Amino acid sequence: MPASISLSDLSWSTPDGRALFSHLTLQFGPGRTGLVGRNGVGKTTLLRLIAGEWMPQSGQVNVVGRLAMLDQTLQAGEDDTVADLFCAADALAMLRRAAVGVAGADELADLDWTLETRIARALGRLGLNLALDAPLAKLSGGQLTRAKLAALVFAKPDFALFDEPTNNLDDDGRAAVIALLADWRGGALVVSHDRELLETMDAIVELTSLGATSYGGNWSAYRARKAIEIDSARQQLADAERRVGDLARAAVIAQQRKARKDRAGQSKARRGDEPTISLGLRRNRSENTAGETARLVERRRDQALQEVAVARQRIEILQPLLVALPSTGLSATRTVLDIDAVSGGYEIGCPIIESFSLKLVGPERVAICGPNGSGKTTLLALITGRLRPWSGSVRMKSGFAMLDQQVSLLDRAASIRGNFLRINPGSDENGCRAALARFMFRADAALQTVASLSGGQALRAGLACVLGGPSPPSLLILDEPTNHLDIEAVEAVEAGLLGYDGALLVVSHDPAFLAAIGITRRILLDAPKSANLLSGEAGQRRLP
Repeated sequence: MPASISLSDLSWSTPDGRALFSHLTLQFGPGRTGLVGRNGVGKTTLLRLIAGEWMPQSGQVNVVGRLAMLDQTLQAGEDDTVADLFCAADALAMLRRAAVGVAGADELADLDWTLETRIARALGRLGLNLALDAPLAKLSGGQLTRAKLAALVFAKPDFALFDEPTNNLDDDGRAAVIALLADWRGGALVVSHDRELLETMDAIVELTSLGATSYGGNWSAYRARKAIEIDSARQQLADAERRVGDLARAAVIAQQRKARKDRAGQSKARRGDEPTISLGLRRNRSENTAGETARLVERRRDQALQEVAVARQRIEILQPLLVALPSTGLSATRTVLDIDAVSGGYEIGCPIIESFSLKLVGPERVAICGPNGSGKTTLLALITGRLRPWSGSVRMKSGFAMLDQQVSLLDRAASIRGNFLRINPGSDENGCRAALARFMFRADAALQTVASLSGGQALRAGLACVLGGPSPPSLLILDEPTNHLDIEAVEAVEAGLLGYDGALLVVSHDPAFLAAIGITRRILLDAPKSANLLSGEAGQRRLP
């Protein structure tokens, strides 16, 4: 029987009672399916329910075949090794005992002499050359992600779950993952915001607060269908608003008609043309009819207003996030950052960055690129003052803001609103709420604590607090800003950053994102020639 996943009438709510999805019914078979949706809608939760890590609150999950999952977590125990990822530590220890002649007869019968070679081949497919006893804690985020991918492929599952598999990967790593999934012959369910990866999918499932919708084809086919749906939803809203207007006009006309009849009846009564009892009956009938008409109009009006509200909610869910930003007032000739021959690292004698120089003038947009381990994050730490340079100088000549992948700028115990007012002390309540609403933190959503947000929601909150204030910084430094954002939010940030008139310094492995925000200069940091070493002038190249 081919591998498959069936979800039947599945429901799940967060600990605070917010429903992520209810009565969800889906079927996944052989082939590659991309699972997309906004941050916080429940994509990772759905994967954990399928994997059996969590139990559904109602409904059923049925999996046919062997299942494996690649999650987003990068934590590793201090004693965990590469061999542990492959569940091979005991088997490898047995091989070593056999090699020195101390293995028992029963152990020799179970030996797999090809194990080391097969693991090395699996690692090599993802561009890794690691010792099997290498500690996982010593690997970079990109190396650990690749190693976990290699272990998943090595296990040969019938159905694989991938949660943001290209996060933390450099260009070579992303290419390896895309090639891996292009050749995948089993079932695969892929949560990703990587548009290039999603172009290789056979189908797309979109998860929203309205439920799940399946689309045949890849990312481009899904976007084309989604555009049609948004146009349809806007037409439904226009029709519903038109009905409300028609009912309002009909109610006015009915009131005017009744007023004319009432005036005519009062005139007739004053002339005495009709008996008093007849006038009373006529008045009662008129009042009863008027009351029934008013109630009917009110019911129709309430129904029409409800249709408007539903249509607006549907557009709110379907349409991309839109962002408009205030001006920084940065002039084209002002130097915002001047780095002169900076060297530094974490261990004396092992520089990660050496003799690095860079000057940003005016609203330049510079991308720092390079493979995992080339020193990009270390360079940002030197620039922002979190790491003191051993030599050279960093002169920051304007206000700046830094958003790292942990959004450490935000106080996790405080609300989004509280963080905004702290970071933007000149903003009033109305300005705060308006700025947060532009990033889709409306009403009570703005009162959520940062600790309760998903990774993507936290980064969106950080962008709102930094860019949404009345005086945005002249320089914005971003470290892998798209790693935890859903695609709609990525596209909104792209649109917002195009409207941002300050200088940008961005570390990113996402070529579509860099192209969309109009990068004017790229600086490539080469991989170090030895462990933790980036060779100065030879270690950086400027790209057009």
